Amino acid sequence: MAGLDFRGKTVWVTGAGKGIGQATALAFVEAGAQVVGFDLAFEQERYPYRTEVLDVADAAAVAQVCQRVLADTRALDVLVNAAGILRMGPTDELTQEDWQQTFAVNVGGAFNLFQQTMPWFRRQQRGAIVTVASDAAHTPRIGMSAYGASKAALKSLALTVGLELAGSHVRSNIVSPGSTDTDMQRVLWTSDDAEQQRIRGFGEQFKLGIPLGKIGRPQDVAATVLFLASDAAGHITLQDIVVDGGSTLGA
Repeated sequence: MAGLDFRGKTVWVTGAGKGIGQATALAFVEAGAQVVGFDLAFEQERYPYRTEVLDVADAAAVAQVCQRVLADTRALDVLVNAAGILRMGPTDELTQEDWQQTFAVNVGGAFNLFQQTMPWFRRQQRGAIVTVASDAAHTPRIGMSAYGASKAALKSLALTVGLELAGSHVRSNIVSPGSTDTDMQRVLWTSDDAEQQRIRGFGEQFKLGIPLGKIGRPQDVAATVLFLASDAAGHITLQDIVVDGGSTLGA
């Protein structure tokens, strides 16, 4: 990423198997970082970064893997929480499993990583954390109660961690993407003109269109993550940057 130098830095990215997490891991590699990517699965044969298969919702597995990786690490400079899942449906039709799994991954996954890395960040007395939430944490979406609520909880969690680590010179910020061209987004596209429909908006769902007139790319989100993790954002913490082409109208 032009202007951002992460040479000599170690970066962890969850959800690095695809989508925004993968784009973010690749952007850090291009910027010179040593990257460790964590995900449930890595479908490609090769990745230009170290990969660790991990279910972030499994606290015991997170503890085991983090301790093993940290044992090989001189420093942990950046943690990016990008792992997440989407479960759709009207609130009164959601299964208990969908509700609980959404929170287990979207909130619990970050919580598990925080628990393992916060002591390390405190010992270092430096570092940066960027957590990927969603514009759904800012505005309600019909049929997205589990996802939106989990991302709102994730936002609160990341801000609290930032406050708790501020005295250790560790910054914690949030990036909240809007509609972005990922596998998760394409699950919602059920017609040939679904992308253009999303840009125009869905009045019956109280979902506004995208003023910039285009769907976001994973690289758009990754660029914001890199900025917040960089020295260029050295006095920025406890902030939530919405990357949505204006669809939440600044909410």
